[in-house]
Amino acid sequence: MSSGPVTPAPDGVRLAVRVTPGSPRNAIAGVADEADGSRILKVQVTAVPEGGKANAAAIKLLAKTWKLPRGAFRIASGDTSRRKVIEIAGAPDELAARLKEWMETASDG
Repeated sequence: MSSGPVTPAPDGVRLAVRVTPGSPRNAIAGVADEADGSRILKVQVTAVPEGGKANAAAIKLLAKTWKLPRGAFRIASGDTSRRKVIEIAGAPDELAARLKEWMETASDG
């Protein structure tokens, strides 16, 4: 079992997320434990879950927060579900280290 929501992928990393559409603000709300023991990144967006708007808002928020191009992000699974796997293209080791460092810093306060 992974210790966090980031796992290596052949051309980048996979990020397990839970998107909450219709939230009062766009925010990354931290890492949470799921009932099955996995860990996910909680993402809140103001967009509604219609026509891919919430997915697009989540990707825009993540890309802006981590200063990565939006084109590097792709919904790998869970397109119509709150739980998603997002693939981020790039050097797997570099991306994984960067995201894990961000998550540790964010959880510290």
